Amino acid sequence: MPRRVLVIDGHPDGSGRRFIHALAGAYSAGAEAGGHAVRQLTTGQLEFPLLRRNEDFTEGTPPPDILAAQDAIREADHLVLLFPLWMGDMPAHFKGFLEQVFSQGFALGDTSSGGLPERKLKGKSARIVVTMGMPAFIYRLFFRAHAVRALAGLALRLAGVRPVRTTLIGRIESIGDAGRARWLARLHRLGMRAA
Repeated sequence: MPRRVLVIDGHPDGSGRRFIHALAGAYSAGAEAGGHAVRQLTTGQLEFPLLRRNEDFTEGTPPPDILAAQDAIREADHLVLLFPLWMGDMPAHFKGFLEQVFSQGFALGDTSSGGLPERKLKGKSARIVVTMGMPAFIYRLFFRAHAVRALAGLALRLAGVRPVRTTLIGRIESIGDAGRARWLARLHRLGMRAA
């Protein structure tokens, strides 16, 4: 069944020279080939400030690029979030984007009654794709995939997104052209299924 897919490229360098951009393109092309409606968002090309106070998260109006991103997320059935691992975590720019997007009650409803918040992204699924210099198994085993667990559990699942699947691509600097081609083909296949 065709789905509405939003591919969110979370590399801070929006110039198009990074492998994350190629992976996002491969997934998007695969999803289009699979008959899905695809939108792509490159966070490195967006303008938004970092949140500095709790009031910035709870009050006011998000900037225009964030409002557009929220609309795109609202319309999507399936979210694909791609980012490189920097110092064991997602880049600060991408985390700043996510904080802005999840602000103003966009993803979670009111919790003032003491109950669980309304999960406003219920009915959506997601895939998280992360590239890294270290082997992926070391990131899972020793670092317990910290950034992925935080994004999948604390942000997406809490907001109602299920299932959330992950793809970890390790040793990105040393896999060579053949390894990169294999990963691009794999992301293309995953895009065709968009599940």
